[in-house]
Amino acid sequence: MNQFMEQAQSIKEDIIGYRRTIHSHPEVGQALPRTKKYVMDKLREFGYEPEEICESGIVAIIKGNKPGKTFLLRADMDALPMAEATACEFKSTNGCMHSCGHDMHTAMLLGAARLLKQNQDQIEGTVKLVFQSDEEGFTGAKRMLKAGVLENPKVDAAMAMHVHSGTPSNVILCGLGTSIAGCNRFRIVVKGTGCHGAMPELGVDPINIAAHIYLALQEIISREISATQPAVVTIGKFVGGDAANIIPEETIMEGTIRSLDKEIGEFIFDRMNEIVTSTAKMFRGQAELISLSSVPPLSNDDQLAHEVTNYMKDLVGEQAVVLFKQGGMGSEDFASYSYEVPSLYVMLGAGTKQENPLYGEPMHNQKVMFNEDILPTGAAVHAYSAIMWLKNNK
Repeated sequence: MNQFMEQAQSIKEDIIGYRRTIHSHPEVGQALPRTKKYVMDKLREFGYEPEEICESGIVAIIKGNKPGKTFLLRADMDALPMAEATACEFKSTNGCMHSCGHDMHTAMLLGAARLLKQNQDQIEGTVKLVFQSDEEGFTGAKRMLKAGVLENPKVDAAMAMHVHSGTPSNVILCGLGTSIAGCNRFRIVVKGTGCHGAMPELGVDPINIAAHIYLALQEIISREISATQPAVVTIGKFVGGDAANIIPEETIMEGTIRSLDKEIGEFIFDRMNEIVTSTAKMFRGQAELISLSSVPPLSNDDQLAHEVTNYMKDLVGEQAVVLFKQGGMGSEDFASYSYEVPSLYVMLGAGTKQENPLYGEPMHNQKVMFNEDILPTGAAVHAYSAIMWLKNNK
């Protein structure tokens, strides 16, 4: 067994403890006071001097004895605003849940922090450990970049890892090129004129306008985007009215645009804006399309991907590392790093239903459970990948 895997296995119970502490007390969004304190306290315990560079954005640095480049490792720490429905004894009870595995990511990077200290004499350059908030809201990475996370010292390459429910445990997936979609979260506010339901002619019905807008938006994908270009528009929220016999003043829709091409995403948003405003005008109302937050498509640097996944094979074996082209339509705010420095984003299999009936639920599901046996693997992959890249890229 690789030395790093042996060392990681020796602290497995500690890493599981980090994960369970964070899992039991999930926090959502930009401000993660409890999680931030826990992570910073642990880093100090390991011998680091962590710094908060923006709200719940932590950076810790470790240098080797030899000069060299800087490799960044990033973990996200935020949870989702949903109640947990698993049966595990450390489940959350505060109405929020780590249903996307960010507790796993934070625990793995804390484990990697210990391994890096243990192997500090092998570091030829600098490893920068980054823990960020609000990946789910797409503001975390952008705030970290604005706060200077890539400076002092200047970062030469960056890596992030995400657990993946439904993929066999300890199998590593790596997309080549653009493998994860960009996403624009939007809100459509439709304004009409309220009136009694018995006399609709006296008002302007915003629900009717919103329904026409909803249907018209589907035509962008089916008739204005090539069938060979992956893109999707989803309306996940449609709210209007309080009483059955009253036409309301306002209706609100919220949703997402996803595409693997940045320009196509921008085209869809612009066409949506035209459809939203003109449809509302046609039915005597007003409507506005508002961009809430966005993240670009994620592009892995192919050279970095091939090199670093080769190091990962030393840990998990040749067959357990799978490279692929294209990808799914999920989104990830680590994408913002990939436009600034050569970046690599990989997924670590967290279990299938064949392994355990409790595993394999979709991400963001109230019952999703991840195999904690993969935590040492994640810690070792982070530390070993950083050390080997620095060693071979002087």
